[in-house]
Amino acid sequence: MFGLRTHRSIRLAIAGVVTVGVAASLAACSSSGGDTASTASAENPVQITFQSWVPNIDQAVDAFNASHDDVKVTLETVTAGPDGGYAKMLSAVQAGNPADVAQLGYDAIPDFLVNDALEDITDYVGDSSDLFVPWQWDTGVFNDKVYAVPQASGPLGQFYRKDIFDSLGIAYPTTWDEYYQAAKTIHASDPNKYITAFAFNQAPWLIGLSQQGGANWFSTSDDAWNVDIADASTLKVAEFWQKLIDEGLVKIEADFSSEWNADIQNGNVATWISGSWADAILRGTAPDTAGKWAVGAMPQWQAGQDVSATWAGGSASAVLKGSKHPKEAAEFALWLNSDPESVNILTNVGAGWPAIADTSQITSLQNDPDVFSFYGGQDIWDVFAASDAAVDTSWKWPPLSSTLFSSLTDNVKSAVEGGTPLTDAYTKTQDDMVAALKAKGISVN
Repeated sequence: MFGLRTHRSIRLAIAGVVTVGVAASLAACSSSGGDTASTASAENPVQITFQSWVPNIDQAVDAFNASHDDVKVTLETVTAGPDGGYAKMLSAVQAGNPADVAQLGYDAIPDFLVNDALEDITDYVGDSSDLFVPWQWDTGVFNDKVYAVPQASGPLGQFYRKDIFDSLGIAYPTTWDEYYQAAKTIHASDPNKYITAFAFNQAPWLIGLSQQGGANWFSTSDDAWNVDIADASTLKVAEFWQKLIDEGLVKIEADFSSEWNADIQNGNVATWISGSWADAILRGTAPDTAGKWAVGAMPQWQAGQDVSATWAGGSASAVLKGSKHPKEAAEFALWLNSDPESVNILTNVGAGWPAIADTSQITSLQNDPDVFSFYGGQDIWDVFAASDAAVDTSWKWPPLSSTLFSSLTDNVKSAVEGGTPLTDAYTKTQDDMVAALKAKGISVN
């Protein structure tokens, strides 16, 4: 078993890693456990706190509170996990005053386990696996113990300005070769227009492109990690985007920046590869472009293939170590992510593609006039349902994902700004990640 040492010198033994589709095996030190002997009632409800950054998730919290007398939830809005939310959560766990339930990306769950920051909630939700898509449920299961309840994934699709494509006679690109040709046509039509922005600031975007290209950066053998960030598939993807950059066919800018927002609004950026949740952002950012957009499947590296990926996997609800009410916290996490009323709300506010297996009661996925009209009447959820089914579920998330994200974005940004090859950025990220894992006492082949 490879040894993982936390800052408190707690040794963890891992016999696997977070695997999309196959649960990792993790034996952590025993849970501290909370006060599970509840005397909750309508007159004396249990009070729990939920930390999340999802916009408008307060609507789901309000629905829970309205339908439950014995448990009441207070929402604490935090900065998105990688931008400081996770650090705040971990600091609170170490200080002994954590929130009860926390929003965690699938990629962050191993980090929290390494830090002994999650409660084992198997006794409270362990019999609920059938409610969820197997690969999403398994992202929170380690050594047959449940540490998180999945909420939603972010299957990738391509949002594109159909009016621009149609006006230029561009058929939707089903392969990356066709994407390259479309990029040339768009830029030739107007030097201010680009097929997309090269978002050097977004590690999930960069990783998703590699995953969709066949990369599998992390695996295990002989009780140690194999790190292969600069594999042949990744270098193929990097060289493709390098060609687009060198030929001036993509705009180098951070997504979600004010410049990017303006380019989405005025059509200077004609596509955006992102997760299903991006629909809400797009409609909010560029409402005046309603009716001009459509959504297509990811272009393929070989014609006839059907391979997709996700934006950093997805998101879950976990009970933080030290919660005084782990039972009620786990029950809230389960309700939040499986009750049809709540999942309808989460879907409507753009939380992502639901993790539940049966989406037949999610009305917005069946008929959503506001969404569909923005895309010229297209049922875009059909695209994302197919994308979710085509996700390469062999992808594994390692510990130290925050290190991976920061290293990748730093190295890609340096390459873009310095005019060095993107392939070198991935090689440097490989070296950074191996060094970081070893520094934590994690065995690397």
